[in-house]
Amino acid sequence: MHPPQLILASTSRYRRELLQRLHLPFEVIAPQVDETPLPGEAPADLAQRLALAKAQAVALLRPEAVVIGSDQVADLDGHPIGKPGTHERAVAQLQRMRGRRVVFQTAVAVMRADRAYARTLLAPVAVTFRDLSDAEIDHYLRTEAPYDCAGSAKCETLGIALVDAIESDDPTALVGLPLIRTCRLLRAAGLDPLLP
Repeated sequence: MHPPQLILASTSRYRRELLQRLHLPFEVIAPQVDETPLPGEAPADLAQRLALAKAQAVALLRPEAVVIGSDQVADLDGHPIGKPGTHERAVAQLQRMRGRRVVFQTAVAVMRADRAYARTLLAPVAVTFRDLSDAEIDHYLRTEAPYDCAGSAKCETLGIALVDAIESDDPTALVGLPLIRTCRLLRAAGLDPLLP
């Protein structure tokens, strides 16, 4: 009996690179999901809803596959901070976050429609930002151009210099896919990375 096909429902190159660490063959399918927050929606709820919606969108197309969806929302005092998209918005985000504690809410969902399996887990990561100068913010953004990252920060490269501390029980969650939780959900869906 062959293991089920694994699909990553994401266009994120960061998530794709992280999933490759598990040495499981997988396919990438871009989910068609509206990522607009609902009125008053908390960042953790938004991340979980979008992770599940991404997995569901692809699972409808491939019900026999194990589908992974994930989303990340930066949470500053209960307010969501998304991907900046532009340099100006990234500057404003980092200025708001300097000297502050920001929780990056990373959610992962795994679905297997043919078994009616769907589960979502949240992996919050608390990041304490340094009291950054405008010059440091500008240099970082021009060097890294992290405009496709929630909160304008990429900890896996120069972005680590932005922070004083990171608190997490799932180390890859801050990059965009919490692999400890992902493995837990994959095993429950019938796909064990250690028993391919």
